Amino acid sequence: MGENNEVTAAGIARLAGVGRAAVSNWRRRYENFPRPVGGTESSPTFSLPEIERWLRDLGKLAEVPVRERLWQLVESDREGPADALGRAGEQLLARGASAPPEAGPFAAATATLAAELGPAGAYEFLLGRHLDAAARQLTLTPPETAALMAAIAGPADSVLDPACGPCTLLAAARAHADGSWPVELYGQETDHALARLGGLRLALRGTATVHIRAGDSLLADAFPRLSVDAVLCHPPFNERHWGHDELTYDPRWEYGLPARAESELAWVQHALAKLRPGGTAVLLMPPAAASRRTGRRVRATLLRRGALRAVIALPAGAAPPHALPLHLWVLRRPDTEAGAVSNPRLLVVDTATAHRATGRAGLDWPALRHTVLDAWHDFDRAGDLPERPGVHRALPVIDLLDDEVDLAPARHLPPPAQTSGTAALAALHRELTATLRRGQDLAPSAPPATAAAPGPHWSTVTIGELARAGALELHLTTAAGDPPPPARPGDVLVPLVDGERQTRVVGDDEGGTVPDRHTGLLRPDPEALNPWFLAGFLRGTANTRQASSYASSATRVDIRRLRVPRLPLATQRRYGRRFAELAAFETALRRAGELGRRLTQGTIDGLTEGTLPPGD
Repeated sequence: MGENNEVTAAGIARLAGVGRAAVSNWRRRYENFPRPVGGTESSPTFSLPEIERWLRDLGKLAEVPVRERLWQLVESDREGPADALGRAGEQLLARGASAPPEAGPFAAATATLAAELGPAGAYEFLLGRHLDAAARQLTLTPPETAALMAAIAGPADSVLDPACGPCTLLAAARAHADGSWPVELYGQETDHALARLGGLRLALRGTATVHIRAGDSLLADAFPRLSVDAVLCHPPFNERHWGHDELTYDPRWEYGLPARAESELAWVQHALAKLRPGGTAVLLMPPAAASRRTGRRVRATLLRRGALRAVIALPAGAAPPHALPLHLWVLRRPDTEAGAVSNPRLLVVDTATAHRATGRAGLDWPALRHTVLDAWHDFDRAGDLPERPGVHRALPVIDLLDDEVDLAPARHLPPPAQTSGTAALAALHRELTATLRRGQDLAPSAPPATAAAPGPHWSTVTIGELARAGALELHLTTAAGDPPPPARPGDVLVPLVDGERQTRVVGDDEGGTVPDRHTGLLRPDPEALNPWFLAGFLRGTANTRQASSYASSATRVDIRRLRVPRLPLATQRRYGRRFAELAAFETALRRAGELGRRLTQGTIDGLTEGTLPPGD
């Protein structure tokens, strides 16, 4: 691979840390902007070396970070980015962070990034960029959902994913292992390139024995005699050509021939066929699979024979398609030697309501995991579970075997504790009134018209520079998936993806929270930095814009490029007090909005249920 690589406008924007619109403006404004060398009129490509020289000459690029340079080489490879990424993975697997002296720029950049992030971390960075770019063509399992599925399945010496994609579920199973098991990982994927990339991903993580094959698991099973401890699977949904006609008499249909429109039930039975007796399978399923009439006979047989153990409704946004509240089906291969279970039960859990995302803030994954895993582990140990209205219930299987065999959790759960009684509504009203008064007291007063500040007059320093100087600690989720340390009071949490969450200071009662992969943790030295001062300036709109990448649909913030002024600690504290007052006002507004919604809905429920009179 030579130096005549090409780069798109999105790549230029990423290199310079600007939006696509800025690149378009440069092309119009500067006559010496490099001419396109390829692509199309609507999506031109440019010579990467020419673009780098031009950006440096204008002072818009001091130095190309090695990760960005390597990604540009991957993205513009003549054989395609998937092939280039495969070659990078094979190099990392064979040589790690070393490269021969005669290596070209691609091999050298790969080795340099491996020296910085480790071989597995370097590959995860490149693979993550590739998957982000191809997100519209792929159905990817988010890592949080994958981790939950692996936790439900529990410890396993061998794990299979028969529709593995880039092996996210298998990587989660390996991460869930405590290192004491000789885990064997098996996967099959119809996309040959994706199977290659996923296999390299697992191999670079080491320790486990990895077997990844290309092909269709239903039509051409690559592991026909395999039996494993656990199966994790996010199968393709609504497949009409999954092999219904060719596989009519397949021995895997132990629980009934799936209908042509029930491809998901074919995957369920394939997973059960691959389990050892007592083994566990966790599949991500569309909600329609729990209630479609065409699947009721298979569902009934799964229940009668004790193979289906739990149906867990997730909130919308847990996995693509993000508009649907998908289900997790937990299955266990019956152990015929243990005999039939008397009075078998099905666990139904509904997190779709209690844990749904609000606005663009995202899901509260720690709380969601706690709800699901507590319910599943208690049920799995005892075979039963006390009912929790609106959340979970253990249903006798006999009660589900009607004409519909409808397994949707929400249909079998009593509503949560009511808030439509007069006492509950009166308490809500009192709390809302007090919160509104507090919000009014906390509202920032309007400054006098003559109190205009002269504008910023300070020098600034980046978070990266502060971290190198020891003024703060910077913690991010590692490329291998290890999260930052638990937060302490006084730490500053910084969202790395655009959304409704804001940079904030961890309160005295919030210690122990582990930030997710989309959140960075800053731990300032109190002798050098005031945390409220730090959090306030990091929230500035201009600050966030200059540190963001706009090359994809999700705006990402490079936390190291965020800036704060160089100010004495006493001045920092003055700013910090002001920022803390504004944060308290913001919290009061959010609480008032939540209480107002609850009061309104509770009153509506009381009127429609007849527990409240309409009044005069």
